Amino acid sequence: MKAIIKFLMGTGKYLYALVFIAFGALHLLDLQGFTDAMNPPGGMWTVLISGILLVGIGISIIIGKLDKLSTFVLGLVYLVFAFMLNFGGVLEGSELSLSMFLKDLGLAGGAWMYASGLAKDDSVIG
Repeated sequence: MKAIIKFLMGTGKYLYALVFIAFGALHLLDLQGFTDAMNPPGGMWTVLISGILLVGIGISIIIGKLDKLSTFVLGLVYLVFAFMLNFGGVLEGSELSLSMFLKDLGLAGGAWMYASGLAKDDSVIG
């Protein structure tokens, strides 16, 4: 049983990274759809930059290069997403916006936990 638990805990890093690679790829594969759905400031450029950033951060986590910096930035990105894209809907009483807001806060917190405890490359930020 301990071996199974250890194995599952060891996959966490890769599952976490896979989420961001998938989110980023979805952004890049449907720029117009994401732009229309979220209507972010900066329009399609924001969706494009977000997609590239998310894929790059996922790769950084997997290879362990600049992972401390990238997960710190990831936390900031998701905090911005939470407030920029979802908080207005939360104030209007939208349950979907509340769910997305909480998801984004959780991903930001997870990114900072990763940066503070699991990241290997602290060459940029100690």
